[in-house]
Amino acid sequence: MNPRTTPTAPARPAPARRAAGTAAACALLAALTTALVLTIRHHGFVAGPVGLSWWYAGCWALFAGALLALRRVPAARVVPLVLAGAVAVTATGLVAPPRTSTDAYRYAWDGRVQSAGISPYDHAPRDPELARLRDAWLFPTGAACAGPDRAPVPPAAGTPSTRPHCTRINRPAVHTIYPPVAEAYFLLVDVVSPEGARHKPLQTGAALLCLGVTGAALLVLRRRGADPRRAAYWAWCPAVPVEAVNNAHIDVLGVLLAVAGLGLVAARGTGRRMAGGLVLGAAVATKLMPAIVLPGALSGVRRVRDAAAVLLPAAAFTALAYLPYVLLSDGSVLGYLGGYVEEEGYEDPSAGSRYALLRLVLPDSWAPPVLLAVLAGVCLYVLRRGDPGRPWSGALLVTGWAFLLLTPGYSWYALLLVALVALDGRWEWLGVAVAGAAVYVTGQAFGSRAGVSTVAYGAAALLVLAVTAVRHRRRTGRGRAAPAGAGATASDRTPRSR
Repeated sequence: MNPRTTPTAPARPAPARRAAGTAAACALLAALTTALVLTIRHHGFVAGPVGLSWWYAGCWALFAGALLALRRVPAARVVPLVLAGAVAVTATGLVAPPRTSTDAYRYAWDGRVQSAGISPYDHAPRDPELARLRDAWLFPTGAACAGPDRAPVPPAAGTPSTRPHCTRINRPAVHTIYPPVAEAYFLLVDVVSPEGARHKPLQTGAALLCLGVTGAALLVLRRRGADPRRAAYWAWCPAVPVEAVNNAHIDVLGVLLAVAGLGLVAARGTGRRMAGGLVLGAAVATKLMPAIVLPGALSGVRRVRDAAAVLLPAAAFTALAYLPYVLLSDGSVLGYLGGYVEEEGYEDPSAGSRYALLRLVLPDSWAPPVLLAVLAGVCLYVLRRGDPGRPWSGALLVTGWAFLLLTPGYSWYALLLVALVALDGRWEWLGVAVAGAAVYVTGQAFGSRAGVSTVAYGAAALLVLAVTAVRHRRRTGRGRAAPAGAGATASDRTPRSR
């Protein structure tokens, strides 16, 4: 046989090259873990937001480097490395009490109130009816009230008023805002927590939920035959240990339920779609925000019964979850929701940093209707053109544009978006998560977050548009060169081209 005509197998990477790729990924992952520990232990949110911003920037840079190095890791080592990195990165959130948010203290209080047989929707934390439930951790006195995150409260009846009384709970004069699944979780954590555990059970529970999201993402990717490297977008993301673990935001439970629900919806069969709808309903009844993934869950649906198989169970679960609290509560189970919407500037665009990009080119009063019109268009596109086998892709599109148009100032809101990126692989949307952190942390240094919001979310929008244009151009080029239908699932098989 003529050696010149003998077909040869494609050359495999040398073992040394494979080992170097794995070593580089491990080294960068170790550096990221170290940087996260130092960042979370750093007292800078109030005293030095600029310095803390640089720590955040360093963590995101190491995260990007670790993701690039992961691309050169052999396939057989990817899942173990992603899981090991998930454990290490997640654990960094446990090294200090909540640093940049006090929401976990409200969670602990709501759980304690429920354990006492009282509806969390009926009383504000400072109400004298609940004074018997106060302790020195959540309601310190004297010199402990000097901290910047303390809110004054009236002393309990019979307590000397010569010393200042305060609470770690934010907005102690208003009723809770959290939906029923979140409240049930707070109750569960309180019941299983040992005496004097303080914030630690909430952080530990959040860490387990974070690892659950990683596992769910890996299962969904495996079912699709997609590259498991995508799971690292969530598992190694700096926002996860900071916001989901250290600050113990309940959003992570909603994220886990949303990922699981979308995974079920993507599976064939009416039964699984209905189960997915139930799980998505639980996600909505956890934080309301996961409702934004519902248009994605209906991607490409052509029959009313297929849409009903998702929407009816989701609506039924949400309603039934609220029912026990409605029956047990004297007040509204919506709590401070209306006041929160007004406080955050969603009703008045001229206040705060909301609608920052729209307000660059439109009168303030136009921002809400234009937002609704644009999102309606994105939802319609997803419903008509979305892939029913990849509902997270449509969910990412709707969620991402909602964030870019609303420009929220709280960085933990982006946890849902990060998880959707892990499922879909379009890494450019992570810029939205960076923007949220910049507004929340760096905005502190400027006294106003409006300018930082415009710059940060503007940069994120440009990144999304630029990468999307490049990707579309490459896809179009490949489509012209390949036979029709040859690349139907290329987005799952070849994540490097995304």
